[in-house]
Amino acid sequence: MSEEKNLNFIEEIIEEDLKSGKYDCIVTRFPPEPNGYLHIGHAKAICLNFGLSKKYGGYTNLRFDDTNPVTEDTEYVESIKEDIQWLGFQWKNESYASDYFETLYGYAVKLIEKGLAYVDDSTPDEIAAMKGTPTEPGKNSPYRDRSVEENLRLFADMRSGKYSDGAKVLRAKIDMASPNMHMRDPIMYRIKHAHHHRTGDAWCIYPMYDFAHGQSDSIEQVTHSICTLEFVPHRELYDWFITQLEIFPSHQYEFARLNLNYTVMSKRKLLQLVNDKYVDGWNDPRMPTISGMRRRGYTPEAIRDFCDRIGIAKRENLIDISLLEFFVREHLNKIAIRRMVVFDSIKVVLTNYEGAVEMLEGEDNPEDENSGKRQIPFGKELYIEREDFMENPPKKYFRLYPGGMVRLKHAYIIKCEKAIKDEAGTITELHCTYIPESKSGADTSGVNVKGTLHWVEVTNAITAEVRLYDRLFKVEDPQHEEGDFKDYINPDSLQVIKTVYAEPSLKNAKMNDRYQFLRKGYFTLDNQDTHGRLLFNRTVTLKDAWAKEQKKAMNN
Repeated sequence: MSEEKNLNFIEEIIEEDLKSGKYDCIVTRFPPEPNGYLHIGHAKAICLNFGLSKKYGGYTNLRFDDTNPVTEDTEYVESIKEDIQWLGFQWKNESYASDYFETLYGYAVKLIEKGLAYVDDSTPDEIAAMKGTPTEPGKNSPYRDRSVEENLRLFADMRSGKYSDGAKVLRAKIDMASPNMHMRDPIMYRIKHAHHHRTGDAWCIYPMYDFAHGQSDSIEQVTHSICTLEFVPHRELYDWFITQLEIFPSHQYEFARLNLNYTVMSKRKLLQLVNDKYVDGWNDPRMPTISGMRRRGYTPEAIRDFCDRIGIAKRENLIDISLLEFFVREHLNKIAIRRMVVFDSIKVVLTNYEGAVEMLEGEDNPEDENSGKRQIPFGKELYIEREDFMENPPKKYFRLYPGGMVRLKHAYIIKCEKAIKDEAGTITELHCTYIPESKSGADTSGVNVKGTLHWVEVTNAITAEVRLYDRLFKVEDPQHEEGDFKDYINPDSLQVIKTVYAEPSLKNAKMNDRYQFLRKGYFTLDNQDTHGRLLFNRTVTLKDAWAKEQKKAMNN
């Protein structure tokens, strides 16, 4: 009984369908249009479709809805396939709506022969005016009563290229007084003399989404065609076409799309950001695209857990991006390799340290007992963060200050003896002493300190560039604010630090490895060509600092 309570509404439908014997095999499909890159909203649909077929022993098809040749490109096809596989899923059959163009044309001819479709010469504006309004019925087209023979001839002429774009359309003959506007003689085919990325110039008429989609589902014998809530009004037409054509009865089910705050999820708006150079392409780490999240260092496991956690709902809601970041942090904490990197350095000179650089030992990941250890050089001169020293500290300040002591991670306790300044009064280095008996793991000094700092030994330090990413927008729901959504872009969404100092083991960093820079956040190597230099993207901070910063800003 407890398992049944955890089922979402689509799972309940599927289990009833299997129990009643309606279907022997559950078939779902993921049907993207190849006109842009997939985003986190698509990830939810991917996890749902592939997850359902896996759970119930069926399979999922990947079908590209390539019925609009003007906006589609093979670049998008390849990126979509890469994203799905990166998320951890594999489709059974790869297909394209264009594979079915001949079959769909035959279906259209069948509807004409049944007196259920006609060629209309009206202009787009005239057709729109005939549609009526949600409260007023539409008007029949003057071409609605053409004979079957004339419609067959005209439709064949449309296919042969006899007419220019927009000269004619093929419409279904349903009911111009229907309360559902989609049932008021919808357009099935339009003329478009455009080169198609797969069929070339073989076709100059293309089916509309509503005619191609359900029939493609039926051809593939998709049992549960799952889409988002905006397609609820389309379902009646989806069923009408299948019923009239007397083909396999695929059925459509709707769920709430994923809306994430502090970003936009519209492909059109995302394309604007790319074209207007607000971001560095579709895979910019600030974008909600799957490729952007991959470049930023998100893991597929975290995205799948997030999609599972938010569940499948029947009403729209706005999900807090902090929840996604929570799952990212949770997974990265388990797998990320720990390293020490200093972003804004000040030099520490250990005046009582004698001898050569020694090698200390540090755990790669304390959360994973099998992660191993690495060697960390330690010597007379070190870098620490400038923010980890204060000349006149407040009470309960546990970092370094004149006369204060701290522990260096994996190393020794040090005491600040003196701050050296230049002529302008800027502190240039700190003179400190260390306690030889305080070595981590073998401390016999008896000295207790409250603060622990990360550090990097100067002579073996390597340099790298880091990019710190934050929310792309400074308001929670930019697409519903007044004016241009681009006016709300966060000017501080990217901070570049050209030179940081890192412990030398990072020179062996590998693509797709995940790192925790101690006290700084989680990072990954940028997956673009960085011309041989080390460039790390911050995936997420160690803690959710955004809410705290927003509260502080409001109080100010």
